[in-house]
Formats: sequence, C-alpha cells, structure tokens
Amino acid sequence: MELKQADTEIKIKAEVLDAERCKFVVDRPVFRAGGSLLYLGREKAKESPLAEKLFQIEGVTAVQLAGNTVTIAKKGAEDWTAIGKKVGKVIRAYLQSEAASLPSAISKGSGADLANEERIKAKIQNLLDTQINPGVGGHGGYVSLLDVKGTTVYIKMSGGCQGCGMASVTLKQGIEKTIRQFVPEVTEILDTTDHASGRNPYYAPSR
Repeated sequence: MELKQADTEIKIKAEVLDAERCKFVVDRPVFRAGGSLLYLGREKAKESPLAEKLFQIEGVTAVQLAGNTVTIAKKGAEDWTAIGKKVGKVIRAYLQSEAASLPSAISKGSGADLANEERIKAKIQNLLDTQINPGVGGHGGYVSLLDVKGTTVYIKMSGGCQGCGMASVTLKQGIEKTIRQFVPEVTEILDTTDHASGRNPYYAPSR
C-alpha cells in the first residue's frame, strides 16, 4: 500500500513483512548517518527525534531507521492500514521539520552500528553451530551465515535444504523462529539460496 498526502510531495510505501512488522520506504532519506539504528524502547529513542515520535503511536514496540526506510514492530490487534497512516504522518512531519536537516544527534550511531553487526553475527553463528545445523543436518542440510547489514541477516541453505519443497517451512518455523527467539534485535532474515538449482533426496521441490 502507498501512503500519500494531498498537500505534500513526500511519498511513502508500506511493505507489510508480517502481522507484527512493517517496512515504510520513503522517497528520500530519513537516516543520513549510514548503516542503521534499532530502538527497542522509548527511552533510548530519545536520541532520535523521528524514533521518539514514532514510539508515541500506540502499539509501537520497536523502530529501525536505515537510509530511506523505517521498519516498525507493533503489538496489539490494530491492523497496519490504521497504524500506517499514523506512521506516515509522523515521518512527513519529521521530514518537513528542521530536525530532518540536523542528524548530528544520531550520526554518532554509525560506529556503534558496526559493533552491533559483529555482535549479531557472533550470536547467530553460535545458534547455527549449536542448534540449527545439528537439526537440519539430519536431512543432509546446512545453513550458512553470509552477512549481517544493520539488523538484516543474510543466510544460505545448502545440501539437503537446497531445492527442498519444505525449505520455506524450515526457514519460517525453524530457522527464523530460533533466531528471533535468541537474537530479538534482528528485524529481517533473507534466504539467498538458489533453490531452483538444488536437489533434495527427501522432498520433491515445490512447483
């Protein structure tokens, strides 16, 4: 869905990731410092005028700022159509304010972001080594951590997992669930596997 406002040229596109998360793509930068910042509570968000305002929306539990995107996590039954309008209003007001040209308060987070990426990498690699790969190994599968950018994780499935008709189930119910449980700061997990070229001895690839 696209969030528009008659009296402004700012365009925002909402991409619902799941029931609890939605990414808002803006036609201009909302975070100029490079990398990304994740706020898991209202107190820490005070260093960012935009994040602080977004936390004032009822139900918002986390805010991630990265380039021209804002990713929101929420709780409660209110759907994204209603919350999206509130988020769009806050983003537009921020970009139209002087705060949009004064990112110094949050620019210092770029160095911290690199350290945060390394910390996330270490946690996820430990999960792969101790929990995830021992589980998928029973079907000849293996999951590799390719990279972490901000709070987005890139993985690759190989062996019995590549081309498996159950790969999406394994990803959603197994891998993602485990990572989100033990590394809650992760906002997105992307599978880069070329499943079309894989073969699996246990399941027929989905058609």
